[in-house]
Amino acid sequence: MLDFLQLHFIDIIDILLVAVLIYYIYRLIRGTAAMSIFIGIILLYIIWMVVRSLHMNLLNAIMGQVLGVGVIAIIVIFQQEIRRYLIHLGQNIQTRRGRSNFITRNLFGGGSSSIPSKTLDELTQAVSRMTVSKTGALIVLKRTSSLSQIMETGDIIDATVNRRLIENIFFKNSPLHDGALIMSSDRLIAARCTLPMSDNPDIPPQYGMRHRAAVGVTEQTDAVAIVVSEETGNISFIKNGELKHIGSVTELRLAIENSFKG
Repeated sequence: MLDFLQLHFIDIIDILLVAVLIYYIYRLIRGTAAMSIFIGIILLYIIWMVVRSLHMNLLNAIMGQVLGVGVIAIIVIFQQEIRRYLIHLGQNIQTRRGRSNFITRNLFGGGSSSIPSKTLDELTQAVSRMTVSKTGALIVLKRTSSLSQIMETGDIIDATVNRRLIENIFFKNSPLHDGALIMSSDRLIAARCTLPMSDNPDIPPQYGMRHRAAVGVTEQTDAVAIVVSEETGNISFIKNGELKHIGSVTELRLAIENSFKG
């Protein structure tokens, strides 16, 4: 009756792999409404395993059918979490490739940052001036993830990074000010872009739609984002879905430089 308690080496490996999988799923959905559903599914599966081990054939058949159909329901219920996991997995692969390229560049020449120093000067000075004037701004800095779909939602400008141009884009009477500005290396690629909104419930309520959009794009890609608050003029730097308050232009520059290192 208790045959399932006879563990072999391969069974231990199997249990460890399942434990790791459950742990990573937990990390993805903690703090969301899906957490309660996930716990319920785990409990239901444990009950089914006990029922099957006790050879309760009728209940085993019923629960087996329910769980079998439940796989489709799980995909529907957890579609956002599954999508986030696959994006996270792809980002990890791209990050490893990026680190490999970083080592190659340092062995055979080349810089460690994708943004030239002069470009950083122009960007940080523009942010500094918008902070003083309390001009709301949302700037996304592309790294390795493709942002082509996001760029298609806005207007392609493909211009050299220039502080006055950035200020003009986010001037509240400008037709391009509403949305995100996408920047890649030393180029301003597109403006008025629509970003995916984050559904993270832990974002403080004082942060508005710009901040939630910045968190959303950095959750789904490896890009980083800069937000200037229209209400307070405060600067926020967002990476991997985490908001960080920036106190000075120097601190902002360091945050950007560190994000583009291998």
